[in-house]
Amino acid sequence: MRLEEAGRAFFDGKSVLITGGTGSFGKKMVRTLLTETSARKVIVFSRDELKQYEMQQCYRGESRIRFFIGDVRDYQRLYRAFDGVDYVVHAAALKQVPAAEYNPLEAVKTNINGAENVIDAAINQGVERVIALSTDKACAPVNLYGATKLVSDKLFIAGNAYSGSHRTRFAVVRYGNVVGSRGSVVPLFQELAKSGRLPITDSRMTRFWITLNQGVHFVMMSLTLMHGGELFVPKIPSTRVIDLAKAIAPDAEIDLVGIRPGEKMHEEMITVHDASRTVDMGTYYVVQPDMDWWRAEKLDGCSVPDGFHYTSDKNEWWLNTEEIREMIANAC
Repeated sequence: MRLEEAGRAFFDGKSVLITGGTGSFGKKMVRTLLTETSARKVIVFSRDELKQYEMQQCYRGESRIRFFIGDVRDYQRLYRAFDGVDYVVHAAALKQVPAAEYNPLEAVKTNINGAENVIDAAINQGVERVIALSTDKACAPVNLYGATKLVSDKLFIAGNAYSGSHRTRFAVVRYGNVVGSRGSVVPLFQELAKSGRLPITDSRMTRFWITLNQGVHFVMMSLTLMHGGELFVPKIPSTRVIDLAKAIAPDAEIDLVGIRPGEKMHEEMITVHDASRTVDMGTYYVVQPDMDWWRAEKLDGCSVPDGFHYTSDKNEWWLNTEEIREMIANAC
């Protein structure tokens, strides 16, 4: 999932803004843009001044980076931040499942109202391309976080029609759990391994996995390929959560604690209902919008078979113990 030379050239002389730029994904994307591309400007947009200050210390002397304190809930601040911006990567979200369940209106304000603000500000400021980060939990959601992200996905896809005669185009990237991100179960297991016991919800549970580096490069690739309206889904491996635990702490005792509220046994990234609109592009899938303005001839992939759905338990790509350990070692 690394960018080819032509893909890197796509960012030459461009101004790129990342909402949620001090998060795990945002920090990695900023680093990648500054080291692998000739972007003219990289703007970090986030609401935490301490995280911005700490991040600034890593970029002393870097003239291309800017820091913008703001919240995606605030349209006026987004409008000001988007001035002169070519591409926006929307990574800001409230994503902790229990927190969203306990604070549902806060999740709606950030994940749904924030998406609306990003769309409006991008159109009104003439941003060329916007790509929004989604999650496997937005596919057939069973918790509020997933439901808000599904609404967000649909808003961004529909934003292409809303843009009208303006040049702004929108697309979405959806992938699974990120190794090395804040909130990942990996650092939790590594810490709990010291006690000699690990809690597992269910021995049958499976998850999709992707590293931060892979996620960032896939988003950058999707940004170069998008025409507007696509939902990009990478082909990534699955693991059983119990195998992940054994790879991290092979001698630890396993405690089966049961599935928590809002949690699935297996994750899904493309439902059977999306199969008729899904194209296999080799290393990734594209779910095309069900809109009359979409021109499917732009894609040169193969249609997936009837009844297709992309779930972590039916995946063809599985990691063994050594591959899991290698994935964790190369997480960042």
